[in-house]
Amino acid sequence: MRRNSALDNGTADPRRSAVAEEQEFLDVATARRDRLADHLRAELSAEALDAVEQARQRMIRQQYEELRRASEGLVFGRLDGLDGTVRHVGRVGLRDDGEDDEPLLVDWRAPAARPFYTATAVDPQGQARRRHIRTTGSTVVGVDDEPLDGTMTTELVGEGALLAALDQRRTGHMSTAISTLQREQDDIIRAEATGPLIVQGGPGTGKTVVALHRVAYLLFTHRTMADQAVLVLGPSPRFLEYIAQVLPALGETAVVSATCDTLLANVRVGRDESRFVAEIKGRALWQPALENYVTSLLPRPRDLKLRWEGEFHVIPAATVTQALASAVQARPYQHARTAFAEQLHHLLAEAVVEQRRALMDEMEEGFEDILARVDKGMQNDHHFGSASSGSDVDGLFSEDEISDLRSRIAENATIARFIEAWWPTLDAETLLREFLADRTLLARFAPRLSPEEITAVSAEPAPWASSDIPLLDALADLLGEGEAPQPQGEFVADHARRQRGWVYGHIVVDEAQELSEMQWQMVLRRCPSRSITAVGDIDQAEAAHRHTTWGQAVQAVFGDRWTAAELTICYRTPREVMDLTEPVLRNAGSHNAPPRAVRSAGIAPWTLTVTPAELADTAARALRQLRQRWQGGMVGVIAPADRIAELLPVLDDVPVLTATQSKGLEWDATLLIDAQGIAAEPRGWNGLYVALTRCTQELGQLVLTH
Repeated sequence: MRRNSALDNGTADPRRSAVAEEQEFLDVATARRDRLADHLRAELSAEALDAVEQARQRMIRQQYEELRRASEGLVFGRLDGLDGTVRHVGRVGLRDDGEDDEPLLVDWRAPAARPFYTATAVDPQGQARRRHIRTTGSTVVGVDDEPLDGTMTTELVGEGALLAALDQRRTGHMSTAISTLQREQDDIIRAEATGPLIVQGGPGTGKTVVALHRVAYLLFTHRTMADQAVLVLGPSPRFLEYIAQVLPALGETAVVSATCDTLLANVRVGRDESRFVAEIKGRALWQPALENYVTSLLPRPRDLKLRWEGEFHVIPAATVTQALASAVQARPYQHARTAFAEQLHHLLAEAVVEQRRALMDEMEEGFEDILARVDKGMQNDHHFGSASSGSDVDGLFSEDEISDLRSRIAENATIARFIEAWWPTLDAETLLREFLADRTLLARFAPRLSPEEITAVSAEPAPWASSDIPLLDALADLLGEGEAPQPQGEFVADHARRQRGWVYGHIVVDEAQELSEMQWQMVLRRCPSRSITAVGDIDQAEAAHRHTTWGQAVQAVFGDRWTAAELTICYRTPREVMDLTEPVLRNAGSHNAPPRAVRSAGIAPWTLTVTPAELADTAARALRQLRQRWQGGMVGVIAPADRIAELLPVLDDVPVLTATQSKGLEWDATLLIDAQGIAAEPRGWNGLYVALTRCTQELGQLVLTH
């Protein structure tokens, strides 16, 4: 922080002077960043000799990586206070070389930076002016000033910088937006992470930007969250590739990205299935059905007759009942099995000792035949009765001998085989295949399914479909598969990615409207603290489930214990395109108004009418023209699923996607083919809403005549 003698220097060319002023500051900040990075790199070369030093090295490496990645966009903002103070805001926080406690550069996630995103002329929050600083590499290329004294009114924070960013060519990868975040976005980014937060936002409202920057904010604010990592769930691998650079650019590496289909590391989706079956398998009823099914597989109490060194010993059913109840308490199947096996080892050891004690008691009463049996038994058992033990005096086991007996029972292969036969080890994949194929079991444990639905589910062949993954995950959890200690440290994300049972510090779900009730169970299982942020647009839902409101979507998992937030302003899609969406939403059955577009591209959407025979050639020609107009940017093509194969051979080197596949993506221009064909698909009006809103500049449509 520093004092500013005047808010306007009054020179003949104030903009050029402002650029020069900010260039001078950027040079100072860059030099400071470089010195700090060099210092940290030197410290990393030292050998870490103990655990404390290794932990310190991990912290230093994280700081170094954050500084290294901050070379682009190091400084992007400035706040001039009413009291004359000046704060610069940037990607990372920097302190000056001096003794001053005030930072040279304020981290965008710090509380002191918040007025940069939230101050307005009505509520200036102690600020007189906000400046957006645009840079390329280490060069300042422009500034945009916003007086906060009421002389300039706009609903956008940093309108010039924001619109400049929106007008830039698309690259196929999402960039950070920390310099242009708006107030309603910042409110969500900094919201408390104490429970599920469900964010409704229409196309272009920055849902994904908000979700990813929230991850960066939470990891910065709650440092311990990095020890558990954060999971980001997206709708498709293409989408994850699109956002892949954002969090590393913000300095965050304790993050795992996945889709619901890839959460089980060793399981792959190998087939598509009908929407009818996918909807059935997505219902919440499967959770209690699988729980009850696994419970039914627990062994029933009975007398257990075990042989040990030639003698049979019976563990009574009443004792087995108690041991089972103790073992099963809130434990997964496999863990309960292990706990019971340990108890059985003790019970058998006690039975052996008790039988020996009974024999000795009978011997003392003068039964010579019993004495002979005891002598013979002790001769055969070379582990007991040695000269150094206590049993050579009274024939009973010492404590050491009893402990040794338990160990030998635990290691005995015959006893292990007995336990395996009575309480078998189960495999989730095998068990699910058997369950889904057995109509009798389905009728018994999922009685809410109709006979038609049971037939449809049981007829599904291998390999696994997408809707099977949540069922597999539920079974793996009930069985106790994939659970392991959670190591902390530098590679926490790598550990988390490999382990099904990992518990995350926070989970972000993008395109959350697509999740089925069973997929929501997968989310909750990985974050029982319910520190979850879900963003999406319920009006863009295309999945097989029937949810049309957020309440319906999350009721089965969260009940009423969740918080709603909304993004209402469309920044990406131009006003000319958003004007087309209202009738589409009505046809989709939505009760929501589309988000309000705040920018115009100045390009009216256009249409060409073609016959099916002309489609391929016309599409190729229209695509060439769009690519010429948007050189350096990106053009995408969206078509009905049954048209993709026809178009791919003639539309080279561009993504040709269905509406579902295009979700979450954006291009400078979109060529939309056969909108009516998309609308005719299942939940097609929702899909058409998605398809219409992917462009940042130009929308062209090819309309088919028949």
